[in-house]
Amino acid sequence: MPRNIVGTIVKIAVLSMIVGLILSALDISPARMLEGLGVTARDAIDTGASLVAWALEYIIVGAAIVVPIWLIVAVIGSRRRGN
Repeated sequence: MPRNIVGTIVKIAVLSMIVGLILSALDISPARMLEGLGVTARDAIDTGASLVAWALEYIIVGAAIVVPIWLIVAVIGSRRRGN
């Protein structure tokens, strides 16, 4: 937490005003930003879902080989240790 809270708030307010003026000069409104954010969020969710579906298929295929080998190694290792 900053020591000078009032100073920090003033700096953030001034910076926000400058950025707002620049965005206004570029004809970017808050409504446009929120519309774009919604599309971006939906695209990110769709991309994430397709990535999970893609990865899950390969995980299942790989697990069909890895898990039985791991179980065999674990059983052999526990018998050698006498557990």
